[in-house]
Amino acid sequence: MTNVELTLIGKPGCHLCDDARDVIRSVIAELPAGAPAVTIGERNILEDAELHDRYVEEIPVVLIDGRVHTYWRVDPARLRTALLGAE
Repeated sequence: MTNVELTLIGKPGCHLCDDARDVIRSVIAELPAGAPAVTIGERNILEDAELHDRYVEEIPVVLIDGRVHTYWRVDPARLRTALLGAE
């Protein structure tokens, strides 16, 4: 079974980041048995100048295995498909 690394890049007080976090948790909770294990990490653009410069206009940003999956809004169906396709 593959392990998938999902990273949410955002900042405190960002309502879109809060929404993204909720969608991510919901999608992962509903993945079927046998789906890849998902490790979730968060990065704060206020604590990393490079992330801030790169993503300040796009947060929240979701990375899957280090590659940009989406930004601003997370589509649950698209995220589920991407996570299941990571096998």
